[in-house]
Amino acid sequence: MSALRRKFGDDYQVVTTSSSGSGLQPQGPGQGPQQQLVPKKKRQRFVDKNGRCNVQHGNLGSETSRYLSDLFTTLVDLKWRWNLFIFILTYTVAWLFMASMWWVIAYSRGDLNKAHAGNYTPCVANVYNFPSAFLFFIETEATIGYGYRYITDKCPEGIILFLFQSILGSIVDAFLIGCMFIKMSQPKKRAETLMFSEHAVISMRDGKLTLMFRVGNLRNSHMVSAQIRCKLLKSRQTPEGEFLPLDQLELDVGFSTGADQLFLVSPLTICHVIDAKSPFYDLSQRSMQSEQFEIVVILEGIVETTGMTCQARTSYTEDEVLWGHRFFPVISLEEGFFKVDYSQFHATFEVPTPPYSVKEQEEMLLMSSPLIAPAIANSKERHNSVECLDGLDDISTKLPSKLQKMTGREDFPKKLLRMSSTTSEKAYSLGDLPMKLQRISSVPGNSEEKLVSKTTKMLSDPISQSVADLPPKLQKMAGGAVRMEGNLPAKLRKMNSDRFT
Repeated sequence: MSALRRKFGDDYQVVTTSSSGSGLQPQGPGQGPQQQLVPKKKRQRFVDKNGRCNVQHGNLGSETSRYLSDLFTTLVDLKWRWNLFIFILTYTVAWLFMASMWWVIAYSRGDLNKAHAGNYTPCVANVYNFPSAFLFFIETEATIGYGYRYITDKCPEGIILFLFQSILGSIVDAFLIGCMFIKMSQPKKRAETLMFSEHAVISMRDGKLTLMFRVGNLRNSHMVSAQIRCKLLKSRQTPEGEFLPLDQLELDVGFSTGADQLFLVSPLTICHVIDAKSPFYDLSQRSMQSEQFEIVVILEGIVETTGMTCQARTSYTEDEVLWGHRFFPVISLEEGFFKVDYSQFHATFEVPTPPYSVKEQEEMLLMSSPLIAPAIANSKERHNSVECLDGLDDISTKLPSKLQKMTGREDFPKKLLRMSSTTSEKAYSLGDLPMKLQRISSVPGNSEEKLVSKTTKMLSDPISQSVADLPPKLQKMAGGAVRMEGNLPAKLRKMNSDRFT
């Protein structure tokens, strides 16, 4: 330690990583080597790393009866020890009940006392007591048929009980055996061979700040139609003052592009691009130290061998998100195949990453770029010209039909306004001007005023030429419209003049 301090100076600090994943904990120069900082308290997770949800339902009251309405699902959801207990208990009770029914019939008919009489025909041959009645039921239920005990035709109540026993035994077998089969064939254990990386990372990818984590499949059998989704769990308060604990927000992992549909043969890196639509738009390296959130990852797919839907879950808290890290590559090309090295599946390494949020980066880019202000002014001017044109349309609709026909060339003022707005837009960028004006602007001595005047002249020449190209009859009508305007009343002339101003 002293050698390191002599090499790096007195400001050297020992940095250790806590086992709880709470990040780096510095040790001050004044602290002794035996003194340790108190580790950060482990935060309660909503979803464990193994996918189990830490939610318990309490105070159900009378709603517990709903579990009995779906008894089959309730039995399947029970733990294995309770399933085996119910399985054994049900069969034991059913066997004892049916053996008791056969003993009651033999007792009521007096077969227990007259069974050894040579000329007496009992209901069930060779049933002398309860154990013999129990053995007869087991032989009948299991279809063993030793041939020593059997029903005679002198016992109609025994025949009815035998039919009831067959129906009841089939129902019990179907219910319990079906429940055990469904529980054994559940694809929950298939999720044990689906891997998620221990940490999520944030770094630059394709010039964009991206949240990334890794998924992998340990089996050679594929997950058919595998799809992945991400949820952000974060408490927040609405502008109305309502507090929303564990509010769920969707994280886009390629829904619009189809990147959420996975071909999970080798480990894949799932990416969430942080942009203006992302909940992490204002998340920076500094603010992440004070944030509290949890990212829940849900991977769904169909098991290829059984055809059943499997779901694997995990989560990442803010302590498990590494800023400025990237995953190690795990795929290498061998002779005739690709090899996956799962020893590097969770490994990451540091890469240069800006510590600022996407929002802060855009604001800095906005302040440093000199072309943003003209573009904003240009958009405002264009918006005002469009509003002016809309106002002219409203005025023209209020004129009488006769005046609308007389002033049929109402498109000329609109075209002039559009051309003038286009001229003002072209004044900001020479790249948008015609080639002729670009050559004029490149000649020394041509000022912007001359350039704008030449542009206006060039834009207005096609209008005058279009009038001159009209037939003589139409030119007279165009000139007559101006003469007729002088004969209008003063009020209409004022309305017509306001329409073009």
